[in-house]
Amino acid sequence: MKQKTALNIILYISLVGVLFSGTLSFFELAMSSCPLGGCSSLAGIPVCVYGLIMYIAIFVVALIGRK
Repeated sequence: MKQKTALNIILYISLVGVLFSGTLSFFELAMSSCPLGGCSSLAGIPVCVYGLIMYIAIFVVALIGRK
């Protein structure tokens, strides 16, 4: 598999992750409800926010790698 193809796949998967964890973070922070049931938190911050930050970082790194 070519490097650009691999980076495109990583980019699309991370975009799906950003959308999913962003939706969960929005509901958890703005609506104060978890659509999946029991959501947990770490150091007072919902874990979906950590996932959102991770997926954004992966998206940015893959985007930089494509250029």
